[in-house]
Amino acid sequence: MATHARADDPGVRVERIGERATGAHDETKWALLTTEFWAMAIVVVAILIAAAVSDTFGDRRAWLYVAIVATGYIVSRGLAKAGTDHLPGLRRRSR
Repeated sequence: MATHARADDPGVRVERIGERATGAHDETKWALLTTEFWAMAIVVVAILIAAAVSDTFGDRRAWLYVAIVATGYIVSRGLAKAGTDHLPGLRRRSR
């Protein structure tokens, strides 16, 4: 079952303001509005905290894991954007 965002949803309002300010908006969703971004940020913070409080979890391994998580996020954003049209002047339909 597909869900549709309401017009008064804060995410929809932010995207519309961004579209007005920058012109046509062809990204699937702003990165800061996605669950994946916040999950990545929380995981990165958790990894760095774990490295700071643990004697066996080294800093080199922690930064390696942070790099792996960040790379996974960057790849997932790229895949999410791969299916969007990038036609100048073409506006997205309002949902």
